[in-house]
Amino acid sequence: MSRPESLGIKRLEALHYYVHNLDRSRRFYAETLDIPEVGKSAIDIELKGRQRAVVFDTGALQIVVSEPVGEGGRASRFLRNHPDGIGTLIFEVEDIAKTFHLLDARGGTPIQEIQRVRDDFGDIAYFSITTPLGDTTFRFVERARYRGIFPGFTPVENSVGKNQFGLSTADHITSNFQTMSPALLWFEHVMGLERYWSVEFHTADIAPDQPGSGLRSVVMHDPVSGVKFANNEPRRPFFTASQINMFNRDHRGDGVQHVALTCGDLLTAVSAMRERGIEFMDTPDAYYAALRDRLKAGGVGQIEESIEALRSRGILVDGSEHGRYMLQIFLKDSQALYGEPEAGPFFFELIERKGDLGFGAGNFRALFESIERNQTSAGAA
Repeated sequence: MSRPESLGIKRLEALHYYVHNLDRSRRFYAETLDIPEVGKSAIDIELKGRQRAVVFDTGALQIVVSEPVGEGGRASRFLRNHPDGIGTLIFEVEDIAKTFHLLDARGGTPIQEIQRVRDDFGDIAYFSITTPLGDTTFRFVERARYRGIFPGFTPVENSVGKNQFGLSTADHITSNFQTMSPALLWFEHVMGLERYWSVEFHTADIAPDQPGSGLRSVVMHDPVSGVKFANNEPRRPFFTASQINMFNRDHRGDGVQHVALTCGDLLTAVSAMRERGIEFMDTPDAYYAALRDRLKAGGVGQIEESIEALRSRGILVDGSEHGRYMLQIFLKDSQALYGEPEAGPFFFELIERKGDLGFGAGNFRALFESIERNQTSAGAA
């Protein structure tokens, strides 16, 4: 079977996050994660779009955060159905007309025709489509001759954030579904993506006195841009106890569970983040006691970092080839960070790839077990 024609995606340009408390998010991104604030919504967006927004930029990825201003806007509609969460993923494309034509012909569902805007920053064109990711939409943007952030946004200078932690691009986007197959078919036949990797397992062995839970996971990728989507569904037995199902309960539907941000020096970044009070999911000492043997059995062998350096920071390791591996750690989800259910179950993963470009089974299981322990701990509190 021939590969479908590429949509012409160049990169994941931005995440659009809808929140109830924009000022709290501002403090988190600019002051805690140290990501520079580069823009804010002009009065036109607040009046017509019924939302107020700020933009943070790592230099390779923008995070747009919006809160409702009254009723009737996209932010208020999303938050009427869900807690805080990712409402839109924004992709830069080479040719907006070609992207629209391909999606429309393959059964995609555009929300509007191509919008073309000229302002003081140049020319830009965009459109959005619905997706199987719950109420999360995809926006496609052609900005070859556009120097601004986006129409309706004004630049901000002298930001508090300096990005001293070296956060950069989105390595992958992970979404949870109660049933995954429809989403996989959509990614393949509408988006033109290919299967990259898959795994399934169960965590019944973590705590003998707990039922445990499991998942099936399939990663889809765009072979041209390298954009990756990891997709999860619960695995029996104990379907309802699965953390995938618990995300669905807390998010009130399918949606984006987490985004992995790349980091150039994870050990240094995590040390500085912990000093700032950033909270991460717990990793038990038993993980590090068995780590050397697990890396040897998995074919990775020796790594550059000491086990103690990883243990002291709570950083996980995974890989599948000699000398090629990845380092990763997971922030606590927003509802745990703020102690508030309406802050939502979304979280960030931080990842440093050291030659390993895949998704090893240990990688996914480590994430799953970390969430499992945090949920068990929260339930006992």
